[in-house]
Amino acid sequence: MAAADTQTDARLPAVSVPTAVSSPDLATILGLFLSLALIIGAIAMGQSDAKFFNLPSVLIVIFGTITATITSYSGADLSQAGGIIARAAVRPVRDFPALAKSMMDLATIARKKGLLFLANYEKETSKEPFLKHAMSIVVDGYNENDIRRILQQEIDLEEERQMRAASILRRASEVAPAMGLIGTLVGLVQMLANLENPDTIGPAMAVALLTTFYGAILGSIVMSPLAAKIEKNAVDEVRAKTMVLRTAMSMIKQENPRNLEMLINALLPPSQRIQYFD
Repeated sequence: MAAADTQTDARLPAVSVPTAVSSPDLATILGLFLSLALIIGAIAMGQSDAKFFNLPSVLIVIFGTITATITSYSGADLSQAGGIIARAAVRPVRDFPALAKSMMDLATIARKKGLLFLANYEKETSKEPFLKHAMSIVVDGYNENDIRRILQQEIDLEEERQMRAASILRRASEVAPAMGLIGTLVGLVQMLANLENPDTIGPAMAVALLTTFYGAILGSIVMSPLAAKIEKNAVDEVRAKTMVLRTAMSMIKQENPRNLEMLINALLPPSQRIQYFD
């Protein structure tokens, strides 16, 4: 029986579905490192002996930003976005041309051998959970409208989840400078309450301004770029899932694969477009 299954598998037209591989995004990590290095270098080259570290200022900015941000969202929003934010510096690497070719392979097989034949590729399509789900409902005989509605809803929910995580970081990037300003005002009030010794006014003013400095760094160099990175990753994820959706719709309509090739290429930049047919 095993030998017979092996022979059957050997006769199947080959389809290779690429897997999205998560790897550290060197551009994000390097950009953050160089930005901080530039600031530290500018401080080090200064002629002043001013101290640029103050623990109370750091605590006000960091914890103030966290508490003000979580006030803007529900616990469910924060828990769902937590994993996405934690992986913001990890980029899912997708081979879009290879994914496009695998979609064309599956569509061509479905047109030649029928939709039920796609059940033989369950192991291969399981590399992409969304693709596996799409192929399963195609094989199960769902109608065109149901397939579009089910898959589009999944795409919309995933995009919403990613964008909510990005919005949390955007909110934090707005709050951080404000918390820095609040910390500065606190420092100024404390300074003005002790004007008996003029020699302490300068150092006290410098310490007060540090919270504004920390807030600007946290908002502009950390939070805002990470939000942009999540938004970019969300666009790539939606593009991949939309490619699967268009393939499923083409299958159920029994369209000519050449038409699907044009639809898929419309989703890709010119450098990644495929030429499946000679």
